[in-house]
Amino acid sequence: MNIEDLLSRLGVESAASGAGLAVSTPVDGTEIGNVAVDDAAAIDAKIAAAEAAFLAWREVPAPKRGELVRLLGEALRAHKEDLGRLVTIECGKILSEGLGEVQEMIDICDFAAGLSRQLYGLTIASERPGHHMRESWHPLGVVGVISAFNFPVAVWSWNAALALVCGDSVLWKPSEKTPLTALAVQALFEKAAAKFGEAPEGLSQVIIGAREAGEQMVDDPRVALVSATGSTRMGREVGPRVAKRFGRTLLELGGNNAGVVAPSADLDLAVRAICFAAAGTAGQRCTSLRRLFVHEEIYDALIPRLKKAYGSLMVGDPSAPETLVGPLIDRAAFDRMHYALDRARAQGGAVTGGEHVDRPGYYVRPALVELENHDGIVLEETFAPILYVFKYSDIDDAIAMQNSVGQGLSSCIFTRDVLEAERFLSAAGSDCGIANVNIGPSGAEIGGAFGGEKETGGGRESGSDAWKAYMRRQTQTVNYSSALPLAQGVKFDV
Repeated sequence: MNIEDLLSRLGVESAASGAGLAVSTPVDGTEIGNVAVDDAAAIDAKIAAAEAAFLAWREVPAPKRGELVRLLGEALRAHKEDLGRLVTIECGKILSEGLGEVQEMIDICDFAAGLSRQLYGLTIASERPGHHMRESWHPLGVVGVISAFNFPVAVWSWNAALALVCGDSVLWKPSEKTPLTALAVQALFEKAAAKFGEAPEGLSQVIIGAREAGEQMVDDPRVALVSATGSTRMGREVGPRVAKRFGRTLLELGGNNAGVVAPSADLDLAVRAICFAAAGTAGQRCTSLRRLFVHEEIYDALIPRLKKAYGSLMVGDPSAPETLVGPLIDRAAFDRMHYALDRARAQGGAVTGGEHVDRPGYYVRPALVELENHDGIVLEETFAPILYVFKYSDIDDAIAMQNSVGQGLSSCIFTRDVLEAERFLSAAGSDCGIANVNIGPSGAEIGGAFGGEKETGGGRESGSDAWKAYMRRQTQTVNYSSALPLAQGVKFDV
């Protein structure tokens, strides 16, 4: 498919500016575009425009703001096929996942449109007669979104849909590996805004650039909230810089996610769930399954089945319907995977898979690594389809090993034993922000809050009450009497 035709249908004028940031597809490594980069002056102007847009947008009633997001959802529905295909071309995930990512955008728009009538506060009983107290939520300001290549459009939508109904403006700095999808989404937003008719200029903008562009947004006091998705290393830099100026952060960082397969598990279900969670998106999800603890009683029954399933996974062109595993994003990802496998072998690991697939681009077979000791490279997150497998005998030991890594994003257990399941979900169980039973750690729905603990950053996006991150809380007291009783019985007569 001609990339220019695809972009044109999505509303992007051209992906060939002639200078700036070269964009390549991981499908075969060829260059598919060259987009203009924003310099420091352009970024400053966009931040100023976003601040002005916020001052106007915050006074628009929330249900009316929700109408704009509903129209964005309509535009996404109308262009789902093209945008999903662009996701596949630019980041390499298989087409069903590309389409699924756009569907996730549509779903969060539906959620946010309903939320626009449910930005509830509280009424609070006052100890003083003739008084009442209440808690209200007000728009926060400019929201800066820094997204990663692996979910090039969905993560923006989790933030933007909520921020917009909450009364904020949005600045988006996409990964320099996936700017075309960002420009396409911005074009669809502008189409929705034109139909809406009353959106202020600069309400949603895209900033194209590398690290320096992100740093400028992170350091600018006009950006009230920085929502950053990426590595733990990136979060360690972003968090203190924003905190230094007393701004807010919402950090979605790494995930060295684990699963437990208990003796009572449905092995048919477990094999399917493990394969998708570990090999889907070529292991390039923050929620990918990276460590698996299998009870010693069923280890010899499960592992051969897993190896057989791994051997059947079709690796190749992500746009082909039979493909289940597409390419790694680039050479650096390919090198990191093989570095990790070499270290695992040095630790005594038995590696199945991991071979390079001979075709243009960086295609690899998913790897399964059997190890005895839960240490070394296992404790590090490698953004690739590597699954480390261990035996366990006691459920509390398995949970302790799962929790022993720095990150705390997602986790799962496969069991039919209600006591084990509830133990895993208890305060003494998984320490992750996401804990699942009889389903893998990846593939979260938008209805629940998404995010994790420890080195994952502590942020929450998407559903539940994640909207509160995009607003400021105000406690209000109203005296509707002619007296002035003071709190705590204080006497101060003048």
